[in-house]
Parts: sequence; C-alpha cells; structure tokens
Amino acid sequence: MLMSLENLSCQKSFGGWHKRYKHHSDVLGCDMVFAVYLPPQAEQGVKLPVLYWLSGLTCTDENFMHKAGAQRMAAQLGLIIVAPDTSPRGPEVPGDPENAWDFGLGAGFYLNATQQPWARHYRMHDYVVNELPALIEAHFPASDKRGISGHSMGGHGALVCALRNPGRYQSLSAFAPISNPMDCPWGQKAFSRYLGEERSRWREWDACALISEASEKLPILVDQGDRDDFLANQLKPEALQQAAKLAGHPLTLRLQPGYDHSYFFIASFIDDHLKHHAEALGAGSAR
Repeated sequence: MLMSLENLSCQKSFGGWHKRYKHHSDVLGCDMVFAVYLPPQAEQGVKLPVLYWLSGLTCTDENFMHKAGAQRMAAQLGLIIVAPDTSPRGPEVPGDPENAWDFGLGAGFYLNATQQPWARHYRMHDYVVNELPALIEAHFPASDKRGISGHSMGGHGALVCALRNPGRYQSLSAFAPISNPMDCPWGQKAFSRYLGEERSRWREWDACALISEASEKLPILVDQGDRDDFLANQLKPEALQQAAKLAGHPLTLRLQPGYDHSYFFIASFIDDHLKHHAEALGAGSAR
C-alpha cells in the first residue's frame, strides 16, 4: 500500500514543478516535509534519475530550493531533485536542552542515534537512504539511479550516506562538508549526545574514517570556499583530502578563492555539481 502524501504547495519553475509534501515517517516517528523539483521531462512518461540534496544546520527543505538556483540546469538535464528536512520535527521530538542551534531540531546530522531520548526519532540516515527514496520512487517518475549531495552538515551526510551504502548511489558531491566530525566542535557535540561517549562508535559516521575502508571508489566532487568562517575549526577539508589520498579514493577538492559558507557560494557552482551528477546518472544532455 502506498504511503499517503499531502501536497503543501506547487509552483512552476523552468517548465517543471517545485512541490512540497508532508507525510508520516515510520522511521522517524513523526510527520516530515520534503521538497521535490520535477523537471519538464517528468511529464513525458519516462523515469528520471534523482539527486538527493541534504541541507545544513538550521535549514529545512526550503533553503536549497529557494536559494541555490538549481532548477534551470536540472530542467535542462532532466534531473529530479529531492530535498528533505534536516531533522525530525514535532512536539514529541526532543530538541537541544539549552535551545542551541547546532543540535537537535534542524541538526539531525544524518545519523541513527543510539542514545536516549534521541534514539526514538533521530534516525535521519535510515530515512534518507531507505524510506525517502522508496517513497519518491513509488509516487513520482523516478528511477533507481540516485545521486547525493549536500552542504556543511548535509555535505557530511551525503558523504556518509554514500560511503556506508556501496551501490546505493551512482554519484556523490558536497559543498563545504563537515569532513571530519570526530575532530570538530559541531561533530563532537552531536556525536557525544546522539551516539554516546564511546569514540569507536563515532567512526561509523565520520567520512574520513569511512573513506579509508570504502569498498566502492565512487568519485567525489567537493567545493570549498577559502573565506569560509568555519573552514579551519569545523570543516577541515584537508583531512578528507589526506584520507582519500591514503585510500586511493578519487576526490576532486576545489578550493574556491573569495567564497564563504553561504548560498551565494552554492549558487555559484551548483551547475558544475548538477552536471557531475547527471553525467554519472546518464541524465539529459550530460550523456
């Protein structure tokens, strides 16, 4: 039986449609909202590849769709884009006990929590990797050719989702990802609460640790601004570069001069990423 979807909004964009939906997530134990961009080719009776976009701290499904300017190129390439929320939501979902912005609501870190009270709802990894694609492929003209990308916390999520699930995705990229969360304040706060203090468990959710053991060498494209305020103490792209080099994992890391952590940065290079995914997924004019 198909899970029901409630359409929240619908706007035409570059010949296709941007839509928002609400549904109940069994994995997260709450209602969730996601956005989907359906390019004009979606009305031609063919199944199209999908790029899953994971946003960063404090974001929802709306930030990327409103600010990144991805629809024009996605329409040209025939690429569906799906943007989920960044965490479970609702009155029953616990947030940060100090009401901080970098943990809890809006900060799910795309992992499966094991510690209480987080373990019941904070299972964003299983939601992104399994439940959401099943929903998309059942309700929309979406094929099982999947790419994944994201920004900051979402860049971490994209890397981890792909590295933990060989064969699940055919393309991977990230903007300014939290590359080594075991070794940065954001990651240490989130991991200690969601996963407990045992650091050996953290390795399962750290891209630098995962890349050293990855059985699949999926090429990675990463863009990073050199004027990003979080570059040195939170993002640490050099750690990812070193891990990839040691593992012989194909990584293209582009340090972009003058760019910061904002959506101005993402919008400047999103076309490159969409083409990167489209080529690997066999979409549109990238073939």
